[in-house]
Amino acid sequence: MKILGIESSCDETAAAVVEDGRRLLSNVVNSQIDIHAEYGGVVPEIAARSHLEVVNPVINKALADAGCTWGDIDAIAVTYAPGLIGSLLVGSLAARTLAVIHNKPLYKIHHVEAHVYANFVTEDSIQNAEDRRLSMPKNQPNFPLLALIVSGGHSQLAYFTEHGRFELIGQTQDDAVGEAFDKVAKILGLPYPGGPSIAKAAELGDPTRYQLPIAKLQGTYDFSFSGLKTAVLRAVQREVGKDFSFPSHELPGLVNDELRHNMAASFQYTAIRTLVQKTKLAYDALSPASVVIAGGVAANQELRRQLAEALPTPIEYAPIQLCTDNAAMIAALGYYRAQIDAPVDPLDVEVQPSLSMLATSVTGVAV
Repeated sequence: MKILGIESSCDETAAAVVEDGRRLLSNVVNSQIDIHAEYGGVVPEIAARSHLEVVNPVINKALADAGCTWGDIDAIAVTYAPGLIGSLLVGSLAARTLAVIHNKPLYKIHHVEAHVYANFVTEDSIQNAEDRRLSMPKNQPNFPLLALIVSGGHSQLAYFTEHGRFELIGQTQDDAVGEAFDKVAKILGLPYPGGPSIAKAAELGDPTRYQLPIAKLQGTYDFSFSGLKTAVLRAVQREVGKDFSFPSHELPGLVNDELRHNMAASFQYTAIRTLVQKTKLAYDALSPASVVIAGGVAANQELRRQLAEALPTPIEYAPIQLCTDNAAMIAALGYYRAQIDAPVDPLDVEVQPSLSMLATSVTGVAV
């Protein structure tokens, strides 16, 4: 079964073709990072307009790279939640229109749940010579499955008992970890996006130079990064000889390279340690058959290092190209959702910018 996936929830316009939920036939991503870097973050109106300009060429390239015609495509899967409303509208409207024109079943996909399914893509069959072969996991995860989902907008621990049946056992109570990376990067004068720039700066720093706090929460598996972000701000203000009233946007001009590198390393170490500690607690309590990490922060090498040290089970990681936003994960989940859900009427699909991942679970129960 060949699924065309379409993703446009934020600032990447993406399309991919995946066969049987595991075999990658094409993966096309048009990133807007260069556009939004000028503003230090994603501008929703600009993102939506950029999607409009490229969505059709991206879809056509995904079909061409896969060597597919519309006659070869069995269904379409599209992100409908969560994300920026303008961005979601562009991708969903394209998918709905194509489903009607070509008479294809349409499946609506939750973006955050889909990140987990990047780990189910284990075969790289891209034939386009321009694309490099990806380093795929050798095996698909087994159930029960513990998933740490970490990105710019989400930090969650999910426990899957089977496809479509899961519980959210932990989540951030304030900032997502990727959002905290972006905000700390601004304080230190590092470029957007913050995750890669902090990781690069941290390579030159001492992660033990600054002792930063890990929040203690009532929820056993919940996260909090707001206090950590504030602790970085206060430490940087103190190090450059300013008090708490000094504006954060003026700090980069006073931060030298030594402070920048050491604070980046200390922040990254503490943020990742927060995630790993909660994942280890959940692993010890639930004894899952597999553990996966998903989302853009899953590309972070310090996270992979600390998890490898903390957990007694090996983790097979999705390639970095499938950790950040992409449509291969949408198409992969679309295949498994097609085994569970009936296709939706293209005329009735509505985007839901703030919908919790829990709403798509068969159980629909949070613990």
